[in-house]
Amino acid sequence: MSKFISAVVLAIIWVALIAAALNWGAPIALSIYATRKAPSVTRLTPEALEDLSISTAQGEELSYFGYQFEVPWNDIDETQTKLYPRDKPTRVVLTFRSGLRLMATDIPAGQWVRALSSDFHFIPRQIEAVFAKEATQSDYSFDQMLYEFTPDKMDVWSLSSLVHNRDNMRLLIKSMALSRDANSGIFAIQNPAYKGFQQGNPKSPWDGFIFDLYPDTDRMEFILSQKNRPGPGRVSQAEINRIVQSLRRVAPAQPAPEATSARHN
Repeated sequence: MSKFISAVVLAIIWVALIAAALNWGAPIALSIYATRKAPSVTRLTPEALEDLSISTAQGEELSYFGYQFEVPWNDIDETQTKLYPRDKPTRVVLTFRSGLRLMATDIPAGQWVRALSSDFHFIPRQIEAVFAKEATQSDYSFDQMLYEFTPDKMDVWSLSSLVHNRDNMRLLIKSMALSRDANSGIFAIQNPAYKGFQQGNPKSPWDGFIFDLYPDTDRMEFILSQKNRPGPGRVSQAEINRIVQSLRRVAPAQPAPEATSARHN
């Protein structure tokens, strides 16, 4: 009888050990695997810009969606300018005769909370648990938290499945949020009124750049492509800085915006 009881106790211990291994070991193994297989872009964090110069080339001042900004080029092909959507535009695509293309989009605040709610079916409490309440207070805070998170910051040895779920979700969202241009660098940018981030380094051979600035009520996103620009001339950081530093809010915002231009020497 005692041998039977001992066997039962031993079996219970083994079942408990297996259950513990599955409960704690599997999440640890998955987190370790995630840190090793994470895309290289997820290991990058925002850096300070080395080049803070501003291009003084002849350009144009443009006005869209209640904002004004300058571009250091004066060869916009106005016949190719597109506004989307047609009824209440929030995006403009500008094509330059040099082959450059610039897309500017006014994105309402709370984009991440809306996306996580619709695409991942998260409720607000879950979003706060994964990304911290402070990070959900503004789009800038969210992106700052996301871009500063790396695989090295994952708590892979935690015994809490909640911690593993949180860290793996942060890593997944970061890998989805960053563009291919971010592989050449992520940079912290700002002008006198707004802070933001730039994806892409003009010193690299990549063809595009994304830079976002975050007012309180929305976000202005610029996507600049030089893929179709012939010749050796490439976009410089000083030219990007011209757009960033000149962005400002003007009132009132026009319901159906039209571009206005003024030459700058």
